[in-house]
Amino acid sequence: MAVSFDLLGGGENSASDPIPEEGRGPSAIGESGRDSQSPPQGWRSAFTRAFARFPAALAFALLLLVWEFYARLGGIAPTVLPAPSRVLEQAWENRAALAENTLPTIRATLAGFACSLIAAFALSALVDFLAPLRRALFPLLIASQTLPLVAIAPLVVLWFGFGLLPKILLVALVTFFPMMVALVEGYAATSAEISQMLAAMGAGRWRIFWLARLPSALPYFFAGLRISITYAVVGAIFAEYAGAAKGLGIYMLSAKNNFRPDLVLAAVAVSSALTLALFGLAVVVQRLAMPWERAGRDRKAEASERRS
Repeated sequence: MAVSFDLLGGGENSASDPIPEEGRGPSAIGESGRDSQSPPQGWRSAFTRAFARFPAALAFALLLLVWEFYARLGGIAPTVLPAPSRVLEQAWENRAALAENTLPTIRATLAGFACSLIAAFALSALVDFLAPLRRALFPLLIASQTLPLVAIAPLVVLWFGFGLLPKILLVALVTFFPMMVALVEGYAATSAEISQMLAAMGAGRWRIFWLARLPSALPYFFAGLRISITYAVVGAIFAEYAGAAKGLGIYMLSAKNNFRPDLVLAAVAVSSALTLALFGLAVVVQRLAMPWERAGRDRKAEASERRS
């Protein structure tokens, strides 16, 4: 009855409408109003959000895209600069040969880095206990880092043959020094109050080293570890360049001599992937070995959020 009376021109019954104009806002007017007033969410905002979350991945993808277009449209021969798509295609077609040559490189890298890690820890602890030894050894260690790997690698192969040993030695030579220095600096950064308190409680030199100096050196050690591990694969490949039967270094050398830059770049991509995998493994080990560091960062982030 209210509707029919309103249609005939009655205005007094319009207030008796069960759904007044103001009540329809959230379901009908408000939704469309908010939609019309909100800024459009286009591809630019999506790209901005994605770049904020994954800047390195998007930058790498953009680099590959520019490289692809330049190689295809720039009139450059594939024997000079192959496109990434061609590198990926040739890597897949030659995956068996790549895998066969990657395994010796991985074996030399891991064995050499393990020896380097053990030697760095043993010598750093020895230097920490015997201060005069530090003054005697550090000049020799610094001098060892001035030796160019391109010059020393053929000599090591000449002295120790074409087997696994020269590759292990060269990888250890490249990766040893950053970890050694990081550990020694970490021991020196131990709080004197903690050492004095442990000594007052009757702890010996070795006990103080294990409970105070070694935990204080862990952040320094993992910083040196991440630096060293990026050179491990490079050291193994240089050793294979100097002389080996198989390996990524031999594969790159053979592909270069056959004027196949696509296969050279495929082997480079594999070595880069190995380096990134080792670096990621080092980060995971650091988080497992130092859970208190991540908890401290979380507390600082929460405190900053409260202040803001």
